[in-house]
Amino acid sequence: MEAKITLLPGDGIGPEVVAEAEKVLAAIASKFGHTFATQSALAGGIAIDKTGNPLPEETLGMCLEGNAVLLGAVGGPKWSDPTAKVRPEQGLLKLRKSLGAFANIRPVRVFPALAEASPLKADRVENVDIVFVRELTGGIYFGTPQGRETVANGRSGHDTMRYNEMEIKRVLRVAFTLAQQRKAAGGQGKVTSVDKANVLASSRVWREVAHEVAAEYPDIGYEDVLVDAMAMYLINRPGDFDVVVTGNMFGDILSDEASMITGSLGMLPSASLGEAGSVGLYEPIHGSAPDIAGQGIANPLATILSTAMMLRSSLGLEAEAGVVETAVSQVLAAGHRTADIAKPGETKVGTQEMGDLVVANL
Repeated sequence: MEAKITLLPGDGIGPEVVAEAEKVLAAIASKFGHTFATQSALAGGIAIDKTGNPLPEETLGMCLEGNAVLLGAVGGPKWSDPTAKVRPEQGLLKLRKSLGAFANIRPVRVFPALAEASPLKADRVENVDIVFVRELTGGIYFGTPQGRETVANGRSGHDTMRYNEMEIKRVLRVAFTLAQQRKAAGGQGKVTSVDKANVLASSRVWREVAHEVAAEYPDIGYEDVLVDAMAMYLINRPGDFDVVVTGNMFGDILSDEASMITGSLGMLPSASLGEAGSVGLYEPIHGSAPDIAGQGIANPLATILSTAMMLRSSLGLEAEAGVVETAVSQVLAAGHRTADIAKPGETKVGTQEMGDLVVANL
């Protein structure tokens, strides 16, 4: 097949890890006879420096005309002034909104070879395989009114959490469909909806609509869990969960917490998807890690696994995606480790070497 893929290397370690994913894409294209045309564009802090805009119109146009977008990372201390009118993260939010990417899919799977890397006991994380579905274009990050002002008591800021029935239904249906697919493959077949319905009116609407959607899927188990309880359950019984669906802010926090079950942010991919046929956005969840940028030690596996998600979800290449995931598993099983997942005394490999090892295993 032929596909056009827009690469947004971004800031910090973004260019380093995207380069390794590009090598994997080239290897898959060669192995399976595909043509992947890649085009790179500016996004994030580097785009602010060069154009004054974290998502230039040229970049957005390239993203919209392609089949998929692979993002490295955006942001860093250089652009972190909270009073700045233009910030890298604004570009990312605009991109998600422009793509209509309302569902963020974050798999949290513990590779057997890395069970000991988790800060939790190995027997607690064994066989953990969770998919977080985070609503991505609504909630408090996009609610209005929003802003800051100076009042009699000093500086004040306000944000609004708002969800409507349509936003809740569509992301719940993504979660239930995933649960059905996972059940067919031998998974639990359960959806956990996370909210704060005991306090927030928006969460009470969320729960009411979620129950209505759950009734459409009688073959799938369902439960409601309050967000504070979920934060505890992820630590003391992570193996109990299958598909977890929640709003934008709660999903942002909980999926980052869950990532540490695996031992490193450098292992977790993500996909941001909209309606069928729309352009998908794929990115590692680890951020720009400016403290290690340019040192050649960043873990590229989350970006490579994000590429596998892209092959599967945007390009319909299930076999190719599986080959990439198997290659990553084989590299880890052989004992190869980047600095973030290496135990004391283990030999460490760099970013490029890890990418080369995955390509060799393809």
